[in-house]
Amino acid sequence: MASTLADINSQIKKHDEQIAQLRKQAEELRNQERAGVIEEVRRKIAEYGLTASDLKLAARGGRRNVVAAPAKAAAKYRSPTGETWSGGRGRKPRWVTEALAAGKSLSDFEIK
Repeated sequence: MASTLADINSQIKKHDEQIAQLRKQAEELRNQERAGVIEEVRRKIAEYGLTASDLKLAARGGRRNVVAAPAKAAAKYRSPTGETWSGGRGRKPRWVTEALAAGKSLSDFEIK
C-alpha cells in the first residue's frame, strides 16, 4: 500500500478535525458535570454552614494564597569592579570562576 504525501496530509487533516470535535465534546461534558458539582458543593456548604474561612478560601476580589518571593541573600563577595555575589546559590558568576581559574581564592573577595 503506497501512500503519497498528499494522502498522508489529507489523513492528518481529517484526524485533526476529529480531535477538535472530540475536544469540543469533552469541554461541553466537563461544563455540564461542573455545573452539577458546583450545585452539590453549594448544598453541602449550606447543609454544614461552612464559610470561606473554613475552606481556606480568600474572599472574592481579595488576594489569594500568594507565595512571597524568596528574600535576596546578602552579598558575601565583591569583585574589583563592584559586582557582588551571595555565594552558594546557583552557578558561580563568571568573574568568580575566572578569578578562581587565575589562582585567586574566594577569601580574596570577601566583603568585610
